[in-house]
Amino acid sequence: MKTFLTEAKPQCWRAVAIFADEREALLYLGSSSPQIRSGYLRAFNEVLDEEEREQIVSIQLQRWHGAPDAGRWHEQCELVIPGRKNLAKSA
Repeated sequence: MKTFLTEAKPQCWRAVAIFADEREALLYLGSSSPQIRSGYLRAFNEVLDEEEREQIVSIQLQRWHGAPDAGRWHEQCELVIPGRKNLAKSA
């Protein structure tokens, strides 16, 4: 008998770094907006090297909308880029 592990709550929120050349990098994935807001700063420093961090133009908080296999990510707001003086903007 095969056992399949499933998550108790789907990972339907994420923080995505947007580079100046429009590339994207997933920073953090979680099950709630507060979870993303509390973890993306650490991920920013761990996932990206110094050169990559300097090329970031925005960090988006996104939420999955739709069925697990047929949906899209929707931007909820722009998060603060660590080390820069800017305020989070609503989408």
